[in-house]
This record gives sequence, C-alpha cells and structure tokens, in this order.
Amino acid sequence: MADRPTDDPEGGEEPGFDWLYSTRRTGVGSSRDPEPTQMLPTFQRPDAAGPTADRPSAGGPYQSPAPPRTFEEPPSGRRSRHGFRPRVGWITYVLLLWPVFLVAVPLIAWLRIDKVDASPEGDRPAEQAGTTYLLVGSDSREGLTRQQQLELGVGKGGGRRTDTILLLHTGSGPNLLMSIPRDSLVPVPGRGTTKINTAFAIGGPSLLVRTIEDSTGIRVDDYIEIGFAGFVDVVDAVGGVQICPTEAMKDKKAGLDVKKGCQDADGRVALGYARSRYANATGDIGRAQHQREVVSAVGAKAASPWTVLNPVRYARLASAGSSSVRVGEDTGFFSTLRFVRAMTRVNGDNGLTCGVPIVDLAVHWDEERSKRLFALIAEDRTGDLPEGLCSRSGLPGG
Repeated sequence: MADRPTDDPEGGEEPGFDWLYSTRRTGVGSSRDPEPTQMLPTFQRPDAAGPTADRPSAGGPYQSPAPPRTFEEPPSGRRSRHGFRPRVGWITYVLLLWPVFLVAVPLIAWLRIDKVDASPEGDRPAEQAGTTYLLVGSDSREGLTRQQQLELGVGKGGGRRTDTILLLHTGSGPNLLMSIPRDSLVPVPGRGTTKINTAFAIGGPSLLVRTIEDSTGIRVDDYIEIGFAGFVDVVDAVGGVQICPTEAMKDKKAGLDVKKGCQDADGRVALGYARSRYANATGDIGRAQHQREVVSAVGAKAASPWTVLNPVRYARLASAGSSSVRVGEDTGFFSTLRFVRAMTRVNGDNGLTCGVPIVDLAVHWDEERSKRLFALIAEDRTGDLPEGLCSRSGLPGG
C-alpha cells in the first residue's frame, strides 16, 4: 500500500488529497474540510442476536443489553403455565406411611385381645415340624347386646362351650384344615370317654388342648378362640361370603332360613349356617363341613388384594371381633399374623380341608384311618396324604 502523502518540504501541499488524509492540521469537520467523511448512525434491530447485539451502536446512544430470558419453577402446590400441578410430596408421604399403617393396625387390634392359659400340664408330644393351630369357635355371647342375641338366635346362654374345633397345620406341604366334630367320643382326662366339647366346658382351653394331643398325638403350638360376635364381625368385615347349601335349610334354633344353591351371606346368615345341626341329615358332620366352608370363604376374601388396598376394609378386618377373641399366652403377635395368613390358604389348590376320619354319624373315629392321618400331620407330610384319607365328611369315600 502506498505511503500516506505528506506536506511538501517547501510548504506546498499536494492538491486533491487533503480532504481524505489531512486531519492532523485541520481536523474532521473543520472549515478547511469542505466535504468531511460522514458516518451514519446505526440502529440495533430488536431481534438482533450474536456477539454484536450487546455492543453500543456507533453514533447513537448506548443501550444496555436485555437480560437473558429465564424459566422459573412454579411454586410448590401451584399450577404451572403448562397446567401441571405437582403432587410428588403427598404421594411420597403415602408410600412411606403405608407399611407403617399395615403393621400398626393389626398390632393395635392384637393388643386388645385377651390372653388365656392354653398350655396343659403333664407330658405332651415332643416338638414337631411345621406349626399346628387350634381354632375354637365358642358359644360365648360376650360383646352381644340382648337385641343382637335375639337377632342371631343364640339366646342368653351361659359359660363357654365350643361349637367349632378346627386344627390348622402349616409346614412343608399344603396347609391342612381339619375339623373335629364337637360330639366326637374320645377319652377326656378325669371324665372317661365322652364328647370332646366336654373338655372345653369343664376345663377350658388347657384341658381341650390336652385331650386333643392325647387323642391325636399332634402337638398344638398356638391357640385361637373366637366368639359369636367376633365371627359375625369378621364375615361382615370382608363384605360377606358365599355359601352353597346342597338343600334348603330352615333351623329356628340357629336363626337360619336359606334356599338351596350358592348365595351371598352376611355375618348373621353365615353364623346360622355354621351353627345349624338340625336342618340336614348328617347333623354334626354336616355342621363341621359348613364351618370349614365359611372359614375357607373368609380366608379367600381376606386374601384379595382389595383388602390391603382398601384402608377401611383392612382396618375393619384387623380389628373385627377383637373384644370376643382370645389367644393363648404363648401365642405372640407374629404367630397370630402367620395364622391369619395361613387361613387364606386352605381353599382350592392352596390347601386341604377334611374331617376327622369316622366310621359312623355317631362320630366314632375310624381308628386305622385316623391314626394314619394324624401321623402324617405330626410328621409334617401333608403332601403325602393318599387319596380319600382326607374327605369332606370324614367318612370313607365322602
């Protein structure tokens, strides 16, 4: 590039270029500069972007850059501009507290249950594999008003007798629920051979446990007893059960009047169905079958996922009849929970239900068949039961 022209050494100037280069002596815009170079001001476009957007425009006033655009989080519990309302907080609380609720409700109910001495004195069968529970349905009217006694057809009554005696065994094989008819003729310590419910009437739970252990060789690990009120409350807590009588049944003493075939039953009807012994030809044997039918139906309803997902139903079931339930002093909280869970697995493919093997409707036990069944239970081999040994009525083939 050519060097910039300078003044003539003799004071002259090169004509024609002073207007372009000469600012040292005259300055831009002086009177000697007839046509100074003009710079037009520039204006920033509103949508300008890039590195030049923040620079002041030449020849114009300085404009501070606009602050960057930001997105603010919507305050907790308020709807954002997209319409989403955060609910993460309370959902987290529910998920954290739900396990506490599932444990606390049955624990509170269990603390209200009465404890009773059910451990007999003297020699007992040795410890056995698996766990065997004795479930007794007593005819206690405790917790019932006079009006309820009349509605349920249970009368005033007095003392405690047993309408239901069930052994539930759990272990390596299928759960087995076996009913012992209350009119079963067995040796009762101190009373000779008589009906098994006599043991409960004169000696309470401990004498009944001893009588069963002596007669079967099966060790009873835990004892649970429920009265009329508790039975009704449990059935109602699961929303009723389905019963399937094989004939129409009308029993004034049990407060029962139902038609033949499957039908829904509330607690009152289910209680009458489980107590009735005069409305069918098999008497006490038929009653034992009905008791297992109702107990299995309650277990099936209690095992429904809806029981856990519905807090009202869960609380009602956990606390149902706690005022009319008694457990053995050696039966702890977790043993009770295991019993409840086991009762949900005694129906269909989940378990077995049967009566004590008998030879007649007078409830004489079949010595040979009953010993085989008792031995398999005591050895925790319910999975090895031969066909026909565990029958609904206890009679061979039935």
